Amino acid sequence: MRPVTDAAAWTRVPERGGGALLRLMVRIALGLGWHAGHALLYPITLFYLTTSPAAQKRAVRRYLTRALGRDAAWRDLWRLYFCFAATMLDRVFLLTGRTAGYRVEIEGLDLLKDAAEARRGTVLLGAHMGSFEALRAVGGAGAPVEVRMLMHASPGGAADALFDSLDPSRAAAIIRLGQPEAMLEAHEALERGGVIGLLADRAPRGERMLAIPFLGAEAPFPGGPMTLAAILHMPVVLGFGLWLGPRHYLLRFEPFADAIDLPRATREAALRSWLTRYAARLDEVCRAHPYNWFNFYDFWQEDP
Repeated sequence: MRPVTDAAAWTRVPERGGGALLRLMVRIALGLGWHAGHALLYPITLFYLTTSPAAQKRAVRRYLTRALGRDAAWRDLWRLYFCFAATMLDRVFLLTGRTAGYRVEIEGLDLLKDAAEARRGTVLLGAHMGSFEALRAVGGAGAPVEVRMLMHASPGGAADALFDSLDPSRAAAIIRLGQPEAMLEAHEALERGGVIGLLADRAPRGERMLAIPFLGAEAPFPGGPMTLAAILHMPVVLGFGLWLGPRHYLLRFEPFADAIDLPRATREAALRSWLTRYAARLDEVCRAHPYNWFNFYDFWQEDP
């Protein structure tokens, strides 16, 4: 088994685009409307694709080659960068409540509705795929449940600061791990029938990683999110907010486990088993929607 040598390579990928540029883009989009903002996506995508570091483009091309089952071409890189840019634009409108013109298909909503009606919380396992802001839109789809994200405390970038300013409730919906009251807040939200979200495909620096089969090769996955789900000991649902095209999303909720169990005597094997199951489903979704997975770094740790 190939050892995991770098638990947080993604943390060294610099955020590109200053706060002033992002604010200008938001002003144009909100001032002139979605169509003007969408037109801007083409030069923005071209700029970021042509100026991104060679190592990043190599990593993205390797991921797409695995997900597509063929050699990824330049147009494939374009589609992934464009999809990411489109979800960023949509965040602006979703966070400010400007949802006119959006088409959202939902699968598996009953999983959350039933849990909310029974005052039973749910752990939502996601990934850096599509748009979590679209997943939060489930509150407007007949299931007004409390949705909070459990995340490691870290200073946000210009994009996070800007999105938080568009919707102050966004920052309030985050429970920061590492704070004494974090797990208490999570348990209280679950007891109210709320949803606690965890992204399970990436980790902060220092997180323990396990090599798990994914898209045909072993890749490092963090053990922390699955361990947290076990501590919370609530039903676990997989959630994906998939971008299907301009202002068109598919929100998919799938049962994953009645509860994550990590017995002390077989903890390592059990953790690996749950991660393998999660990675296998993520593998299927990446193959079906290859341009929705946004990890722009050497995920398999193949570069020297």
